[in-house]
Amino acid sequence: MGDVNTSYVSDHTKWMNEQLEQNPAWGEDQKAGRALWWDKKQDIDTSTRNATSKVAQKPYPYDVNFFGE
Repeated sequence: MGDVNTSYVSDHTKWMNEQLEQNPAWGEDQKAGRALWWDKKQDIDTSTRNATSKVAQKPYPYDVNFFGE
């Protein structure tokens, strides 16, 4: 496949890197935000209960004859 040029850095990435250098506390804030919203331990019982308690959706709710029956 030949040589791959990996030296390209987008303008947005350059800007973000500059901002992170000027504001080092942002890195810790970013980690705290990720831990708050995304890095959660999964409970198998809760996941199973949530999956089994879903209500089946009607096949096509946008049909002109659909009256929410």
